[in-house]
Amino acid sequence: MDVPAETLRAGDLVLVRPGEAIPADGELAEGTATVDESMLTGEPLPQRKVPGDELAGGTVNGPAPLVLRVTATGAQSVLGQIMAAVDAAQKEKSKAQRLADRISAVFVPVILAAAAATFTGWLLVGAGVVTALITAVAVLVVACPCALGLATPVAVMAGTGRGAQAGLLIRGGESLERVHGLRTVVLDKTGTLTAGHPAVVRVIALDGSDGLGALALAAGAEAGSEHPLARAVVAAAEGRGLVTAAASDVHAVAGRGVTTVVDERWVQAGSLAWLAETGVDISAAGQPGAELADAAQTPVGVAVDGCLRLVLGIADALRPDSPAGVARLRALGLEPVLATGDTLEAATATGRAAGINNVHAELLPQDKSALVDRLRRQRGPVAMVGDGINDAPALASADIGVAVATGTGAAMAAADITLVHGGVGAVADAVLLARATRRIIRQNLGWAFGYNLLLVPLAAAGIMPPVLAAVAMATSSVTVVGNALRLRRVRITSAPSGPAARRDTVTPAGQPLAEEGASR
Repeated sequence: MDVPAETLRAGDLVLVRPGEAIPADGELAEGTATVDESMLTGEPLPQRKVPGDELAGGTVNGPAPLVLRVTATGAQSVLGQIMAAVDAAQKEKSKAQRLADRISAVFVPVILAAAAATFTGWLLVGAGVVTALITAVAVLVVACPCALGLATPVAVMAGTGRGAQAGLLIRGGESLERVHGLRTVVLDKTGTLTAGHPAVVRVIALDGSDGLGALALAAGAEAGSEHPLARAVVAAAEGRGLVTAAASDVHAVAGRGVTTVVDERWVQAGSLAWLAETGVDISAAGQPGAELADAAQTPVGVAVDGCLRLVLGIADALRPDSPAGVARLRALGLEPVLATGDTLEAATATGRAAGINNVHAELLPQDKSALVDRLRRQRGPVAMVGDGINDAPALASADIGVAVATGTGAAMAAADITLVHGGVGAVADAVLLARATRRIIRQNLGWAFGYNLLLVPLAAAGIMPPVLAAVAMATSSVTVVGNALRLRRVRITSAPSGPAARRDTVTPAGQPLAEEGASR
C-alpha cells in the first residue's frame, strides 16, 4: 500500500517503483538497480546498486523496481543534514554595516549641533533673532537631504538594476559590495561548467564506414529506454537527421546494455565489457576505448549481427562558453577552482578542457563547504558557483554564493546572486559590475564630503542665504544620483546562452583521434 513518506520509520521495507524518488535513506534490500544520484554527487550518469549498497533519500530510481530498507528519515537523512548545513551557514553570515550609513548616523546630529551653534553664535555677536535663525536654517538646508546619505543607496540600486538587465539577479546591495573583494571562485562541474546531461561527443567507426548506419541502428535499439546514455544515443542520431526503425524482441540488462532486433538486424548496444561477455570480439576497440577512458568519456559499443561496428564516447559535454568564462575570471585576478562530486578522471578532463588546474573531485556536500572555508582562510574571500542541492551548503557558507537559474530551488535560495543565463562568464560580469559600483560609491562619498566641508561653513558664515543653500542642496543630490546612473552604461560582455553540448565528430578506425574537436 501507499503511505506518506513522513510516516516511515527505520527498519521499514519500501517498494520503490521505476522512475520514483527514493523516499528516505536506507540500504538496498532486494533487486539490482541504477540510481540517479546527481542531486548529491553531481555525477550525471546513474550508479549501479546491488543489495547492501546505501541509498539516499531524494535520489531517483532507474528502470527497475527495488526494495529499500529504511535507515534514516527527516532531519537525520542526508538531505535533511544538507538543509541544516545551509541554514547554519546562512545564520553565520554577519551583515556588514555600510560606511555611508555609519557616517550619516553621526552626520545628522553634527549638522543639528552646527545649526544650533550658528544660531547661538550670531546672537552672541549682536545679530537679531531673525538673522540668526535664517543663517541656522541655511546650514540645515544646505546639508539636507544630504548627498552623503544618498551616495551608497542610489549606487547600489543602479548597480543591482543594471545587473537585473543583464541577467544577474543580485540579492541586496550588501552582496554587490562583497563581490569586489573576491580572490577565489569555486566552480561546480555538472550543470555549471558542463551541459548537465550526457551527450555523444565522439563517434568512432570501426568498419571503415562513416558510422551513421550503425548509429541509426543503435538509436532504434535505445529508443524505448529512459536511461541517460540511451537518450544520448537517440539524440545523437536525431541531431544528424537519421531515420531509426522500430525495435522488436528487446532484452535489456540493467546497467549493462540492450539486445534487440532493428530493421531485421541483431543489434547490441552497451558497455564493452558486457559485449565481450556476450561473445562479441572487442579487440578493435582497445585503443579507441583507452583514448575515450583517458578523456573521461564513457565508451559504449554497438555490435551489429555479432560484429563490433561502432564505439561511442559519451560524456557530460563542456558548455561552449566555459573556457572563455574561466579565462575572464583569470583576467580579473581571480583564481578558478573546480569542485565536484564526480570522479577524479571526469573532473580532471573537464578542468583541463576549461583551463582549470586546481581540481577537487569526489566531494560530498559537506566537503565542498569545508573546501570553501579552507580557501577563505588561505586566500581571502571566496565565491561558490553551483546549481544543485549538493552545492547549497557551499553556496551558503561562501562569501558570495552564485546559483545557476537552471538549477534547484535549494541552490538559488542559498545564493546571493542568481545567473539567469548560466555561463561562467556571467560571474566575471558580476565582479566587473561590483567594482564599478564600488568606484561610483567612492566618487559619490568624495563629492558629498567635499560639498559639505565647503558649503556648510559658508552657510554658517552667512555668505550663502537659504535660497542659494536650497539650490546647492538640490544640485548636490542630483549630481550624486546622476553619477550613480552611469552604472547603467556598464558593459556586460558575456552573451546569454543555454546549456549546449559540444559538436561531436565521426572518426573512422585508423584515423587520428585528435580530430575530436573538428566540426561536422
